[in-house]
Amino acid sequence: MLAVLAVAALASGVAIGPASIPWGELLASPIVRELRLPRTLLAFIVGGSLASAGTGLQGLLRNPLADPFLLGLSGGASLGAVLAIALGWGGPWSLPVAAFAGALVAMALVYRLGLVAGGALDPRIMLLAGVAVGAFAAAVTTAIVSLAEATQLRNAFLWLWGGLSGASWQTLGVMALYVPIPVAVLAAAARPLDLLALGEEPARYLGADVERVKRRVYLAASLLTAAAVAVSGVIGFVGLVVPHLGRLVWGHRHRVLLPAAFVGGGTLLTFADTLARTAVAPRELPVGIVTALVGVPVFALLLRRWTAA
Repeated sequence: MLAVLAVAALASGVAIGPASIPWGELLASPIVRELRLPRTLLAFIVGGSLASAGTGLQGLLRNPLADPFLLGLSGGASLGAVLAIALGWGGPWSLPVAAFAGALVAMALVYRLGLVAGGALDPRIMLLAGVAVGAFAAAVTTAIVSLAEATQLRNAFLWLWGGLSGASWQTLGVMALYVPIPVAVLAAAARPLDLLALGEEPARYLGADVERVKRRVYLAASLLTAAAVAVSGVIGFVGLVVPHLGRLVWGHRHRVLLPAAFVGGGTLLTFADTLARTAVAPRELPVGIVTALVGVPVFALLLRRWTAA
């Protein structure tokens, strides 16, 4: 069923858009080849990356509210991107590179603050450090936006709400080469993440190298999030809701949950991007608004289910 939904999402992303194109001319249309197809595939990869990162972080921190943006990564990326917009840096790669650099700085800060005596990562301190770094970055971002000109202000807000209008074959190629490495690192940590659900001490007794696993999972999830935010802006709820839906359907075993989350996240974001492009055509909604409108009710239903149980 998930595979069918994924194929349906990809097909709708290619076939549906503001411009009406006959079915028989889809493959020959330059609009499909140069705009819709790379954007649809990029949406699938970004959604899968965010969902995989959320799954890994929830398993690592043993916190059901953990998502890729809880650890300050979105704040750092937003600060880098808004700074690039305010400074008027030109070039198609200036904004993604600035956002990626901001996310990496936030990742390094949270990692350093999360280290306790003996060089061990403490999940509780990491959460607090992420909140602090995110709040600081958000404050600086707000200050820059408040001082920006009207055009820069609009561009900054559009980026902060997420969007895939800048998708291209070049961007897609970079993501397709980049994403498999951190995804493979998360997949290799599937069994240790299962053991971590029992607690750190039981996981050690059962043979897991806990500190090594924590570093690898945090680094892989952070790099996935940084790349996703760099090319699409801040898109919330995909990394929070999809892992919970995956556990509801497939259980808690990460060997199954991680690939299911990747496909589910890609499917969700592809459908959301198609809706964002067509709901108010010829104008376009930021895709982060669509994922929030879908994610909040779904998460509320999940919370109600947990409290009822």
